[in-house]
Amino acid sequence: MSGRALILGARSAIAQALARRLASKGWDLILAARNCAQLQPLASEIELRQERSVSLWEFDAADFESLEGLPAEVRDTCGDFQLVALLFGYMGNQLRVRSDTSELERTLATNFTGAAIVLSHLANYLEELDEPAGIIGISSVAGDRGRQSNYVYGAAKGGLSLFLQGLRNRLSTTAVHVLTVKPGFVDTPMTEGLDGLFLVASPERVATDIVRAYESRRDVLYTPWFWRYIMLAVRLIPERLFKKLKL
Repeated sequence: MSGRALILGARSAIAQALARRLASKGWDLILAARNCAQLQPLASEIELRQERSVSLWEFDAADFESLEGLPAEVRDTCGDFQLVALLFGYMGNQLRVRSDTSELERTLATNFTGAAIVLSHLANYLEELDEPAGIIGISSVAGDRGRQSNYVYGAAKGGLSLFLQGLRNRLSTTAVHVLTVKPGFVDTPMTEGLDGLFLVASPERVATDIVRAYESRRDVLYTPWFWRYIMLAVRLIPERLFKKLKL
């Protein structure tokens, strides 16, 4: 399976690993991000080494008014695309988010509101293609249960997981497949310096898992695989005990 893939949030470490992996599978790419000119070295590398076409697109998930027209604008400029991978996110500062409205708003808007709006319009576009197509949405294991260490980020990612589940249900009778990805800790700039990290995976490992899961038409992917069982155990802890834990 190949075609052209639109990667939203293409400056992230996982996105860049995914771009290389998709290109190796024969996909042409549209790399979308803020300050997308910074992605030119990556685009040139993929075009030279893997002989795939790569376009750059300036994209800001917080510019809500621009998101409705994005699918048509990208198509008219870069050509039709059959796969959308949403990889942008913002961890936020959990201490500051308690009292700083702007930090709270940014965390929620980036991880849920912007993602839901742009995916809504892109889903309509892909459905109208009437050919095999797909959406890959990067959520997080943080969305599986609210924890004091990152409950705002987790709430936004949990909302995104639920949104992707509903979108998958809505599109189940069409040719559009929706994959929800829930990574654990990944070695990226977003997690650098955070306390309590363990079992940290590389972006390349995660990207490989994502492509394999998409090709297998999986609905939900925990990556690496063991996070499915870690989070199952976390979800099963009784609330009266969970409140006493510092997670």
